[in-house]
Amino acid sequence: MTNAHWFLLVGGLLLTMGLTSSILKRLPITSAMIYLAVGILVGPSVLGIFHFNPLKESALLEVLTEVAVLISLFSAGVKMPVPFSFVRWRTPILLATASMTITVALIAAFAYYVLDLPLGAGVLLGAILAPTDPVLATDVQIRHPGDHDQLRFTLTCEAGMNDGSAFPFVMLGLGLLGLHDIGDYGVHWILIDVLWATVAAITIGIVSGVTLAYAGHKLRGKTTDNHLIYDFLGLGLIGVVYGLCVQIGAWGFLAVFFSAVALRQTELRFASTNESFSNLDIEVNSTTYDLPPTVSEGSLVFKEHLERLSEVVLVLLIGGTLFQSSWSFRAVGLALFVFIVARPVSVYIGLLATRTSGRIRGMAGWFGVRGIGSLYYLMYAIQNGLPEDLSLELVKLTLIVITLSIIVHGFSVKPLMGRFQRHRK
Repeated sequence: MTNAHWFLLVGGLLLTMGLTSSILKRLPITSAMIYLAVGILVGPSVLGIFHFNPLKESALLEVLTEVAVLISLFSAGVKMPVPFSFVRWRTPILLATASMTITVALIAAFAYYVLDLPLGAGVLLGAILAPTDPVLATDVQIRHPGDHDQLRFTLTCEAGMNDGSAFPFVMLGLGLLGLHDIGDYGVHWILIDVLWATVAAITIGIVSGVTLAYAGHKLRGKTTDNHLIYDFLGLGLIGVVYGLCVQIGAWGFLAVFFSAVALRQTELRFASTNESFSNLDIEVNSTTYDLPPTVSEGSLVFKEHLERLSEVVLVLLIGGTLFQSSWSFRAVGLALFVFIVARPVSVYIGLLATRTSGRIRGMAGWFGVRGIGSLYYLMYAIQNGLPEDLSLELVKLTLIVITLSIIVHGFSVKPLMGRFQRHRK
């Protein structure tokens, strides 16, 4: 496809989505399903007009998915409810740590014993498929900063954290394949890839978010172009935090999410004590305040637009990678195992010690949407020396899991979420 064809395809798709948005809301499908269908239609599976080779374009795809995930993590972070409460955050923390570990272990075992992959490749595959996606799971995530729905909060917060907590397992898989130094008995992996990289990322994220909140508080009222300035500040925070983490070997995804959380939490603490009020309603400590504009609030709409645009492009590319021969019993069997066994079992075990209701556990166990984050980890592994034959195998498996996740979770999200909300009321 030429550049002109791409402009026509993406532009026509965006126009169609915009003009039919009211109709699509009533249908049991998601926007990602439409993008995927168009990608498959123009791709090698049907018309053969376009084919995207993820092995040859792994460097480009790594950057595209990296940027998409970063923007989505920031958007998720600024929508976290205020104030922070360990009691409320306990459930997503357990999902992003304990359940994450169990999911990786189950997928690794399936890959080793059923798919006959090397142990290192199994661990790597588990790390690629374990994190839930912050980009494609918008239908089950928090819709706006004032949304206090417990299920949406749990899924959003988990997706924000597990895109970073999966990274140590990616490095462990690469280490078992001889592509990364994990040290004798895994000591280097535990000290550096797990402890240092995680603690440093959270620290950098919190400090950076709080610092920008203070700066934004001082800046407020000194410029008439607030929204543009806030867009710059939000994007700048993402870039600085992520770049710093890459330089010192910390997990940048985790840092960006926590920087957004800290920014939002600090800003609203300032705003709740501010005597100047405007039209923004937020509840803090059970009290409703009319709050002035903030950096996080002002930049959120722009970030969500970037997130939606990246979703269009990347899901089209996924559809454009698939051949009819991409479908195999191995790949479909792995997807079913992830959806029906690994995710529900890991959620159930991870939340055993909590008082989370059975309905929320069941919904969280089903809606472990796989997507752009998994694609990023796969491209990262390829760029870090994964052998070509193993890369091809993992590409086939991962793309089918993502494709089926878009389809099965897309068809089920509106009916199940609708039933869940009716039951709550």
